Amino acid sequence: MSTDATRADQHHYRRDVTGFGVVTIRPVRPDEDVDLLHGWVTEERARFWGMREASRDRVHEIYAYLDSLATHHAYLVHRDGVPAALVQTYQPEADPVGECYDVRPGDVGMHLLIGPPVTVERGFTGALLGAILDFVLADPARLRIVMEPDARNDKILDRLLRTGFQPGPLIDLPEKRARLFFLDRAAVTG
Repeated sequence: MSTDATRADQHHYRRDVTGFGVVTIRPVRPDEDVDLLHGWVTEERARFWGMREASRDRVHEIYAYLDSLATHHAYLVHRDGVPAALVQTYQPEADPVGECYDVRPGDVGMHLLIGPPVTVERGFTGALLGAILDFVLADPARLRIVMEPDARNDKILDRLLRTGFQPGPLIDLPEKRARLFFLDRAAVTG
């Protein structure tokens, strides 16, 4: 597991994952990160992210808007200084997904996009996701993670099940048919 996990402040996180490397998480900086994000979200492998046709300017506009909200946040995840994933968190009651299920106090929504691999490594996604879950649940007020991946995205559906998420109902959102998944804090922190 981890030899060191720290939360420098509300928005920065560092965790040394034994045998994997140092995972750091920081807020997306739209002006600085737009080229990286645009490259990631427009790849075929990111088709379920829903931004394949987005221009660079549109990607910047979306992440600048997210940066302006108090209820939604975007983070860039690095492994040993190399960008590895994009994570977005949100308050479900301030998002359309909150109209699709009974939101509980302590729920936090999460979206995850793993960046293109530098090399294919067995266990990479699991190790990275473990650090991300620790980051999201570092706030003790967060009691349950809610995710709503596209119902056709078999890779993430399988990954969430293997991570311990419990499947919920299918829901219809404006941009997709999704499957709700829930992960209680107790399942991660034991």
